[in-house]
Amino acid sequence: MSAKKQINLSNCIRAIPDFPKAGILFRDITTLLNDKAAFKQSIDSLADEFKTKKIDFVVAAEARGFIFGAALAYKLKAGFVPVRKKGKLPHKTFEATYDLEYGKDSLTIHQDAFKPGANILIVDDLLATGGTVKAASELVKKLDGNIVGICFLIELVELQGRDKLKDYPVFSLIKY
Repeated sequence: MSAKKQINLSNCIRAIPDFPKAGILFRDITTLLNDKAAFKQSIDSLADEFKTKKIDFVVAAEARGFIFGAALAYKLKAGFVPVRKKGKLPHKTFEATYDLEYGKDSLTIHQDAFKPGANILIVDDLLATGGTVKAASELVKKLDGNIVGICFLIELVELQGRDKLKDYPVFSLIKY
């Protein structure tokens, strides 16, 4: 039996210069999502990294995190917990605020999203400065979740977002 040919996933990411502003090189994942083999490989590879960790729930922030988080939850036979912008979840929530380049933003999670002690995998599409996922990790901790890992499709290494997540195992498939 022959081994499957692995796709170089970084070749499936489109780079768009000067978006959303001059000097930024935007990593567009829609080209990877459009490639069914690359998308499958990315989900399979992320799942392989955590398949022995007994994940109860995958937690992901909107919007692109939902794409990878929901697929991983399915693959890992886990529940999915959405973390959303303030005012988007209909029930009682906890909130965490984080810094943006120009201001602040907030994320929320339902207060009954999972029971204390649940094994949690936090997922997002991209690790840049780490603010979004750091806020998501704070929300998981408010619910007494056990964060067993944090994973990303892409990590922008020079922005050092991993430093904000040093208390947890961090895994990324593609590093720029």
